Amino acid sequence: MPVGARATAPGKVILFGEHSVVYGEPAVAVAIHLRTEVTIRESGDQHRVNGQPLSAYHHTYIREAIEALWKGGPPLDVQTDSRVPSASGLGSSAALSVATVGALLQLKGEFSPEACARAAYAAEAGAQKGRASPTDTSTVTHGQAVLVDREARANLLWEISRGERRWFLHHLDVPTLTLVVGYTGIRGRTSDEVAKVARFVKRTGFAREIIRDLGNTTRAAVKLLDSKDKPALGARMDEAHNLLRILGVSHPRLDELCDAARQHAFGAKLTGSGGGGSMIALTDEPDKCAKAIEKRGGHANVVQLNAAGVQPSSL
Repeated sequence: MPVGARATAPGKVILFGEHSVVYGEPAVAVAIHLRTEVTIRESGDQHRVNGQPLSAYHHTYIREAIEALWKGGPPLDVQTDSRVPSASGLGSSAALSVATVGALLQLKGEFSPEACARAAYAAEAGAQKGRASPTDTSTVTHGQAVLVDREARANLLWEISRGERRWFLHHLDVPTLTLVVGYTGIRGRTSDEVAKVARFVKRTGFAREIIRDLGNTTRAAVKLLDSKDKPALGARMDEAHNLLRILGVSHPRLDELCDAARQHAFGAKLTGSGGGGSMIALTDEPDKCAKAIEKRGGHANVVQLNAAGVQPSSL
């Protein structure tokens, strides 16, 4: 067994399917070039993260991974270095979970992409009280782009189940697109937004209709990805954002940045769980689009899509 291991994992953006994927509708997510690195070595006395004792509150995702994969093992020293902004809707928790799991599996000599995707999803679901879907963790593990659906299709990667829910994760070819990410500066909490939607869906048929409409929007967008029809794809992004706003997971700052971006974009929408975090805009004028976002007080980045997935190595 190696004395230590390291893994890096990318962030992601969800192009379509936020929240509705939890209820069996499809989703499309793409890995981006921003990455998180986790290095793990055996420690002397107790589990530590960045020099501090492992905390159930501050290190929830890391703790879930260690408890699942390192039962009875010696204490570990975990060092993290992330370029993915926290609570920004860009998959910071998924990148951390996948990189941690990837390093642990590498340390045990048991790494495989599928094993990493399954264990990382279990860690995220545990941290989020079982409400998460495997969209983020599978995208971050596989890299490139992933289609999540309720049925197996071509290019199947793996199937993941939790209770009565089941997801099929597929590789998806996504053309070269230019996306500008606009960060609101407001930290969104995935668990809070997912719980909010769960309450809404449980109480009203209207919310369930919105979930179905989001699924139909995603299906239409997948077909448009093949045709590379950017104006039509942008219109679907606008449609998805409006549905998510009705569902109650947008934020006035997200709406404002989307409006600003649309001056120089085919379309724009929130990405991730919402409640703050980030939006994305599909554009052929990234500099102008980024300036419009920043003029409204957002922080803009042009992101590179189809990044490599988790990359483990021994020390």
